[in-house]
Amino acid sequence: MRAARTRSARKALALAAVASLGTGLLAGCADDGGDDGSSSGDGKGKTTITLGLFGTMGFKEAGLYAEYEKLNPNIKIAENVVERNENYYPSLLNHLTTNSGLQDVQAVEVGNIAEIVNTQAAKLEDLSKVSGVNKGDWLDWKWQQATTKDGQTIGLGTDIGPMAICYRKDMFEKAGLPTDRAEVAKLWAGDWAKFVDVGERYQKNGPKGTTFLDSPGGLINAILSSEEEKFYDASGKVVYKTNPAVRNAFDLTAEAAEKGLVGAQTQFQPAWDQTIANNKFAAMACPPWMLGYIKGKSQPDAKGKWDVAVAPKSGNWGGSFLTVPKSGKNVEEAKKLVAWLTAPQQQAKLFKVQGSFPSAQAAYDSPEVTGAKNDMTGDAPIGEIFAEAAKQIPVQVIGPKDQIIQQGLTDNGVILVTKGKSAEEAWKTATKTIDNNLDQ
Repeated sequence: MRAARTRSARKALALAAVASLGTGLLAGCADDGGDDGSSSGDGKGKTTITLGLFGTMGFKEAGLYAEYEKLNPNIKIAENVVERNENYYPSLLNHLTTNSGLQDVQAVEVGNIAEIVNTQAAKLEDLSKVSGVNKGDWLDWKWQQATTKDGQTIGLGTDIGPMAICYRKDMFEKAGLPTDRAEVAKLWAGDWAKFVDVGERYQKNGPKGTTFLDSPGGLINAILSSEEEKFYDASGKVVYKTNPAVRNAFDLTAEAAEKGLVGAQTQFQPAWDQTIANNKFAAMACPPWMLGYIKGKSQPDAKGKWDVAVAPKSGNWGGSFLTVPKSGKNVEEAKKLVAWLTAPQQQAKLFKVQGSFPSAQAAYDSPEVTGAKNDMTGDAPIGEIFAEAAKQIPVQVIGPKDQIIQQGLTDNGVILVTKGKSAEEAWKTATKTIDNNLDQ
């Protein structure tokens, strides 16, 4: 991701994927260097298409580059990966602004797509006109996120992050909670406040030294992902401080923190990784790519002990786009590659190997999705669960600085409540930090 949304290291793990985390701390497979504008040929008569990516987007790991090169012997694909989107995106924005130093293909995380559409669309190709690209293949809201007011679609969606709840069956059982995924989902159906109530039940009877949830950041991000409007209104005005949905999400998360229901760690940091390895929490907000992260950080004995239940409300956590800069060295070949990489068939393959859930709804009936299983969750029909969640994700207003606001609410906000600050103190610190960053 995702993660991303970004995010700490998610290497080539089975069912690991990029996702755009609200905090922008998503991991990858390279250092934090910027794009280098690689050459367009390799000296052997082939055209080299370069991709600027962040995190582990999984195309290489899923064998898609090798497959495309086999189908197109005159093409060589080279990716240039920056580990964190928070380092990747400023560089991309600078290259787009100056219209120089761009790769043939550039990835854009969902938290940044609104700013790219609003300010940089003239520098990018309209991919809706590329042969083989069918608007109807994608979820409507995903397509619209990368479409300008005059109808140009400057990015094709790769993945999304439909929300579910991953939970430890063994730890729920010890706490006297049901373990069947349908019964678990009924406990909190339709209401995040009920979810916190379940956390209180867990905390009273669960294994000592554990918490119900992994982190305050994970909880607030999950709640906000299910809201139609959060940080901006439809006119583009910043409303995060006056939107009741945001304050309610903040206060509910703060309540969970005050009651000791969440861990005191920041997600995708080493200390948080250790809580996974040491079985220190029983549940977490869980888009598909999180299953790969759980697997990568868990001890072998955790295999099969997890399950997946429907979240209180459907939401989206993660997702990216591929764009083609007009100033690239191989524009026409790059457009063909992007169309192929994001086609439903390839998105289904990516999910099967890497866990990046398709943004192309045309892939949802494919066997790679309907028959998907995961080592950590045993026989849970994860493809069906996430596909149903994807269909219910609200159409959300995405603003140009969503990522900054989200990170402020988590890393400079709710985490402080786990360290003894009151909800009001944490809110004031978060909003002050966010407003300072928005003014820059």
